[in-house]
Amino acid sequence: MKILVVDDDKTTRKLLSLYLKAKGYEVVTAENGLDAMEKLGTENINLVVTDMNMPYMDGIELTKNLRADDSWKDLPILMVTTEADDDERKKAYETGVDDYLVKPANAEQISDSIKKILKKIFKGV
Repeated sequence: MKILVVDDDKTTRKLLSLYLKAKGYEVVTAENGLDAMEKLGTENINLVVTDMNMPYMDGIELTKNLRADDSWKDLPILMVTTEADDDERKKAYETGVDDYLVKPANAEQISDSIKKILKKIFKGV
């Protein structure tokens, strides 16, 4: 399974990549939503882990773009962000994210969230 990690912070991308690789996932990284859209065009991505606040295209816009595109409308999206505000969380879910975690999220929280998303998707099949 290949996961796209989208975050403008290099350290966060590295940490998330290490967590996910340790759990056996293949990881591709992107610095923002625009970069992510390019990677999605060239990589076979199975799930996106994205930050909310990024330059050029934030996580909300990325999610909107993915949900509006028939090729990506069902791609699972986990938002991992510093935004703990309920309104921001609600906005993310309304836009179409499958789960939402507040940083700092540890490896177990991220792994559990991915498992939860995948379980929900495969139950629907």
